Amino acid sequence: MLAIRLARFGSKKKPTYRLVVIEKERARDSKALEVLGHYNPLSEPAAVVLDHGRYAHWVKVGAQPSDTVLRLVKANPAPEPVAV
Repeated sequence: MLAIRLARFGSKKKPTYRLVVIEKERARDSKALEVLGHYNPLSEPAAVVLDHGRYAHWVKVGAQPSDTVLRLVKANPAPEPVAV
């Protein structure tokens, strides 16, 4: 089963996270199938960069997002397309 969750990177006391698609049973920092974005909780305000198209694709395929990922996605919705 696939999961969309956070993988921790960065140094001690200065974490940054990647939003990754990974097999649910694998360790937190194992090799991911795809990196969907990143999250920096230390910046003010907290920075979230997410590829919403790929996120939607993986959810459609059956990947289950973690509670934290759901919270981050709801707080940072996809930008509206600009009509020209």
